[in-house]
Amino acid sequence: MNQVVLEMEGIKKSFGATRALNGVKLTVRSHEIHALMGENGAGKSTLMKVLSGVYQPDAGIIKVDRQPIIISKPADARAAGISLIYQELSVATNLTVAENVFMGSEPRTKWGMADIAEMNRRTDEVLRTLDAPFSATTPAIKLSIAQQQQVEIARALIHKGRILIMDEPTAALSDRETDALFKIVRKLRDEGIAIIYISHRMAEVNALADCVTVLRDGGYVGELSREELDPGKIVQMMVGRPLGDFYQHKSRAAHGKVMLEVENVGGGKVRPAGFKVHAGEVLGLAGLVGAGRTELARLIFGADPRTSGRVLLDGKEVNIQEPLDAIKLAIGYLPEDRKGQGLFLQLSALTNTAMNTLKSNSSMGVLNHPALRKLTSDAINRLSIKVSGPDGIVGGLSGGNQQKVLLARWLEIKPKVLILDEPTRGVDVGAKAEIYHIINELAADGVAVVVISSELPEVIGICDRVVVMREGVITGECTGDDINQERIMTLATHDVRVAA
Repeated sequence: MNQVVLEMEGIKKSFGATRALNGVKLTVRSHEIHALMGENGAGKSTLMKVLSGVYQPDAGIIKVDRQPIIISKPADARAAGISLIYQELSVATNLTVAENVFMGSEPRTKWGMADIAEMNRRTDEVLRTLDAPFSATTPAIKLSIAQQQQVEIARALIHKGRILIMDEPTAALSDRETDALFKIVRKLRDEGIAIIYISHRMAEVNALADCVTVLRDGGYVGELSREELDPGKIVQMMVGRPLGDFYQHKSRAAHGKVMLEVENVGGGKVRPAGFKVHAGEVLGLAGLVGAGRTELARLIFGADPRTSGRVLLDGKEVNIQEPLDAIKLAIGYLPEDRKGQGLFLQLSALTNTAMNTLKSNSSMGVLNHPALRKLTSDAINRLSIKVSGPDGIVGGLSGGNQQKVLLARWLEIKPKVLILDEPTRGVDVGAKAEIYHIINELAADGVAVVVISSELPEVIGICDRVVVMREGVITGECTGDDINQERIMTLATHDVRVAA
């Protein structure tokens, strides 16, 4: 039977004048996958850090097996059978799997030395229960991210973990690795372990969760059982408004002239492909992963060399050899990998926002710092970016706020065309709604917007027209009532090709 193993009641935590948790409660049972959901900043991570002994609460009670306990440090949490697996894994790649699993708690021989044989034996026992494709003696440097996660899980099990906290565990995993992780999570649940699963991905929660607790603005909103799970209801609990208002796709006025025309552009995996997008239009570029959508965008922007075709802006052919050429023409491109290709994480919001306009905000090689600070402050206010100010470091922001900083950079060039590649990937639902609002405002201002997205509800919800790719070519276009999941997937999976 599912027994209550964890109760958190009236948990409060403040950092200076900021109230991070305000009387939050959480009840978790054995044999249960309990999803914890909320926007970034809702208090999920803070609550879990209180539970794992990283933070001490200002008020509230924590009970394990109905008995109040005090968790003043991580060792107290481990002793109570509570283990936290962070999104950023803590595997030491210079050690073996067993050395990672027992790090800091190595069994000793009678001579006081680490008992390597015992460590390997016990680690291999746990790895077998996880169906891990590696052994205790495998050097950790040889492991994939998914396998490193298994090492973290093995560490929790070695310490007799009964409550396992997983913070966004699939963020860096492929679909196949995610499926494998789900099997492990379900197996652990079936063996009686209580799992607290933090995720902003609705599909994952729907596939895994036995119940969901939702937080908003540091407060407890409610708990839903498996039978009550509904994406619309969860979103409303998270953001305080119905799912029907989520995409905010309003009927736009008749679109203007053709702003961007791509004719027979090819290069790399993209065979000659083309499309048109009008001023004031949001054009979706859909297709399965690997269809060539990002590659086509990079060819247009000059990030990769094209071998054929031409690009016309406002009816005139333009010569784009590199991204700087595109920027000078007021064409922007927000890449799908914001951390690797878009942002300078170690630098300030000011530096990131002003990156494309430094020349116009300088004189004789000297930057106009007051102008740059005003530019950044205006962007922070306009896009509701949650950052301490222009000097705030971007690497410490949530995914949604990082994405808005990157958007702010492209808005500063006053784009005629803006290509957004997976603009809401890795952000919570509140930030998604804000990004959709920005896209609508851009279209209302006459910007030609191209949205590349792997989320069909997103494509259907915000786009006026959808072009579909498959294996590097355009296979069709959807308009009006044809913008639906069945039609888009048919074009994305069937070999029906349309001339560029």
